[in-house]
Parts: sequence; structure tokens; C-alpha cells
Amino acid sequence: MSTSPGAQTPVAVITGSDSGIGRATAVRLAADGMDVGITYHTDREGAEATAAEVRRHGRRASVAQMDLTHLPEAADVIDALAEDLGRLDVLVNNAGTGTATPYLELDHAKVQKVIDVDLIGPFLCGQRAARRMIAQGGGGRIVNVTSVHEHQPRVGAAPYCAAKGGLGLLTQVMALELAEHGITVNAVAPGEIATPMTGQEDEDVTKVTRRGIPLRRPGDAREVAAVIAFLAGPEASYVTGASWSIDGGMLRMGPMAGSHLDDDSWRRP
Repeated sequence: MSTSPGAQTPVAVITGSDSGIGRATAVRLAADGMDVGITYHTDREGAEATAAEVRRHGRRASVAQMDLTHLPEAADVIDALAEDLGRLDVLVNNAGTGTATPYLELDHAKVQKVIDVDLIGPFLCGQRAARRMIAQGGGGRIVNVTSVHEHQPRVGAAPYCAAKGGLGLLTQVMALELAEHGITVNAVAPGEIATPMTGQEDEDVTKVTRRGIPLRRPGDAREVAAVIAFLAGPEASYVTGASWSIDGGMLRMGPMAGSHLDDDSWRRP
């Protein structure tokens, strides 16, 4: 991959980039000189707003609807965007969903939806992207957006934790198998980030207090995008198979958080 004069403009596809971390990543990669493929599930208006921001950076944008509950055909969107933009150098598997349902109350349909969107979808999209990267030559970058719950459990999030944990280990297998083709594969594991998924869209994180997080606040989507941009860029060419926690220190708080709880409210989602 190269953004040097005379080289082809690199292309990134970011799933679920109509808002939140996906939108922030699309805009950051456009600012770094990439054309961007944008996918959305239901929010086409949000996706078009992301595309407009990409174009303000002088880069091309292509928008496509993707429903990762419709597998395997949903992965066709990766090929369609690559065809439209001419190549594929970076895939960011960002689209995701979750649940806040106790384990004993989960039904198969809800579990299947979360596993499909959060694990099987990225698996298949990663295959499509890697095959294209290999065919065009020059290597590539795949970044899987997991969660701190790749590493630590959460009450009420059984299928989400299972999927994100699985995606974390899948990332490591992909890294091993794709290294010979010059493709790096890494995960980013966000903690609490101010996005629509956490009900904090457009929140000023500097004005929110989270006493259980060492940095005392949620994260901003642009802070996650900055790490993804590093992993997608030339300076991370020797980084693969790693999971990058972006959580304000949240994961370091396990035993201390446990010793400081003073009621049983954590037992319910």
C-alpha cells in the first residue's frame, strides 16, 4: 500500500460506517488519503452524511446497504464496493449488534442474529477482502472491531461476548494465515465509547464522569478511529495478530471494580 505520488489511491471499506466509530474511521481514512466504501444497515441518510464528509476531504465515496443477518450473500457487498472503487486495500469490520438479555432468557433467533452480525459476517467479509488483496498484490490491512468484551465478560451479553471473543481469536488465525501475502490483521477493542450504540451520540466526553474508568470518562469515536488509522497505514506494517484495547484503562480495573461494588445491581443487565 502506498499514497506516494503516482501510486494508485488506496481504498478502504468500512462496514457499519453510517455513524459512530465507523463514520469517524471513514472520515479519518479519507483525511489520510484513502477512497472509502461505506456500508449501512437501515440508516441510509447517515451513510450519505458520512460519504459527504469523505468527499469534503477530496476523496471518493461509495455507499451500499449491508444486512449481515442475510448470510452469506451480504458479503457480496465487499466485492461490489471494491469493483466500484477499483481496488481494496483496507477492510474495517466495524458493523455490530448486541443484546442486554439474561442468559436464561435468550432464544435461538436472538443469539443467531448477534453471532451472524458480530462474528460470521466479519469472517466472510474478511475472506472476500483477503482474496481481492491477494489477487491485486501488494498486501493489505484488515482491522476487526471487537470490544473490551473480547477479553472480559459482561452480564446480559452472552452472545455478544461469545462473538467478540471468537472474533478476537479469529483475528489471530487470520493474521497467521494471511501474513505470507503481506496482509496484516489486527483487532481494536473499544471500551465505553460515546456513540449511538451506547446512547451517547455527539456527547462531549470531557464533560462526562465515569468513576470506574481510570481516565474518568467515556472515549470519543475519533480516538478509536485514530488507532484504526494507524493499523491501516504504512507505519504499522510490522504489527499483526494483536488486539488493541481503547478503553481508558477499563480492562485494568477488574479486581478493583469488584472490590468496590456495594450492591447487587451488577447481577442484572
